[in-house]
Amino acid sequence: MQKEKKKILFSAYSLDVGGIETALINLLNYLAKTDKYNITLVLEKKQGIFLQQLDNSIEVIEYTPSYIKIIGKFINIMKRIKFILKYKNKFDASFAYATYCKMASFTAQMASNNSNLWVHSSYYEMYNKDKEQYKKFFEELNYNKFNNILFVSNRCKEEFENIMKKNNLVVCKNIIDYKKIIKLSEEEVNYNKENIFTILYVGRLTEKSKKVSRLFEIAEYLKNKSLNFKIIVIGGGEDLEKYKKDVKQKKLEKYINFIGEKSNPYPYFKKVDALILVSDNEGYPVVYNEAQVLNLPIITTDVSDSKLDIENKYGVVCEQDITKIEQTVEDIIENGFDKYIFNKQQFDAEKYNKEIYIKIEKIINNDERK
Repeated sequence: MQKEKKKILFSAYSLDVGGIETALINLLNYLAKTDKYNITLVLEKKQGIFLQQLDNSIEVIEYTPSYIKIIGKFINIMKRIKFILKYKNKFDASFAYATYCKMASFTAQMASNNSNLWVHSSYYEMYNKDKEQYKKFFEELNYNKFNNILFVSNRCKEEFENIMKKNNLVVCKNIIDYKKIIKLSEEEVNYNKENIFTILYVGRLTEKSKKVSRLFEIAEYLKNKSLNFKIIVIGGGEDLEKYKKDVKQKKLEKYINFIGEKSNPYPYFKKVDALILVSDNEGYPVVYNEAQVLNLPIITTDVSDSKLDIENKYGVVCEQDITKIEQTVEDIIENGFDKYIFNKQQFDAEKYNKEIYIKIEKIINNDERK
């Protein structure tokens, strides 16, 4: 007799291109393939190029709060009542996947007695280490109502533990669809690598946390050193046009190439010499795993669990000091990665995924032994 499937709900903002969205798609599709769950996904905006990549068995519903002043409050009360009447405690487990999305927290808490919050960013760093702002953020999400709070890195968990003093905190990193990554990396793209050291940046183009302007400072430094190099930039974001103007103003068009958002960036991983990440803070960068799967060395600032997971094994970790980053990139261009990756490891993606799935399965089953 076939065992009855558990009903689980995930809630998030949208399925536009982004690290959180990529991680969510990978997780949902992985869970769908186990054939153990009936999965519902609630989105504030039912949009994004990743929608078409979602497993057909997953139900997608839209819950869009109103942001109109005065009348919006009444509209939202009615929407909340409607959701509660239809979905209250109808699921065995629920997950607010997009931490910053208040709708996600509300729907997850209403949908199940076993509700869980997923934290993807270092909000302590995002709030400039202001503990009061940090506390206010999580209090507005009613963090105490969640059964468990999941973190994509040890660093994020420790920050929360020290400030909020709460138990039931779990480190649970992102499922990676490594077979898909390998397959997609084999697609042909209209890009011919020049015979020079080429660095790839993949991510949201925003200054607030990603500090993309550091790429331009690095490029200026390398240019002044008369080194041959190129930086390929994949992504979109609020600061894209400003960045393009900065590159033009600094006369760096020869060295920095913006190629826009790509639903499949993986062929470019195979055409470059290194991946670079220059952020001020991160939860756990999905690009770490993508680079590991495709054996691409990583140059990263000290964010998330980079010291634990990347340093000496898969790449080099730099302090968040532009001079040191510049000097490290210069050294790698001239001498390679040998002195930085002296404990090279083969990334076992299957083992990595299984360890994550075991944690998630225990949470879904409300297993206190997790």
